[in-house]
Amino acid sequence: MAQGAPAAVSDAQLIARCVVADDRHAFAELVRRHQSSVRACLRKLTGGNHALADDLSQDTFVLAWRNLKAFRQEARFSTWLYRIATNCWLAHARKRREELLGDRDGLVAEEDAEATGDPFEATVDHARPATLRLDLERAMRVLSEPERAAIVQCYDNDLSHEEAAYVLGMPVGTVKTHIFRARKKLKAAMAAWAPEARGEDA
Repeated sequence: MAQGAPAAVSDAQLIARCVVADDRHAFAELVRRHQSSVRACLRKLTGGNHALADDLSQDTFVLAWRNLKAFRQEARFSTWLYRIATNCWLAHARKRREELLGDRDGLVAEEDAEATGDPFEATVDHARPATLRLDLERAMRVLSEPERAAIVQCYDNDLSHEEAAYVLGMPVGTVKTHIFRARKKLKAAMAAWAPEARGEDA
């Protein structure tokens, strides 16, 4: 017997199924809907490190499943996920700093060179959009962690200052300050590399 297409189920309905019935199929649908945006957010936060972003994305959804009953829907589900993802990234960054302060700094520097050096050299001579993207990723690294997080939430995730404040767990005024400082740093960093691009066109 033929049936029509099922009506779309909202995130709120899927969340209710997860909480009330421990429905893992419903949560799998939530993951399917939101994993691309969460992964994209983390790739920005990690400066284009796709492997790390994918790992942190998995951590994000594991934590989301464990804490779903605590989600009070005072924000959109996607915004709540961004908050978890950002916290995962910050926790990783803190751990990384602790390693740098220990006796592994030489090894970490070598790992960073392997992760970011060769791909940049291999790609910089390709099409200009790819070069611009790499320059922007490099510029993002000059930002402090709160500045980078604020920029990603407001510009890449298209959140309002109020939503970004929720994600980052800080006052709206602090978010605006981070945005102002980040834009100033990014403008200076991109301007420093612009002459190189113009020289290539000459």
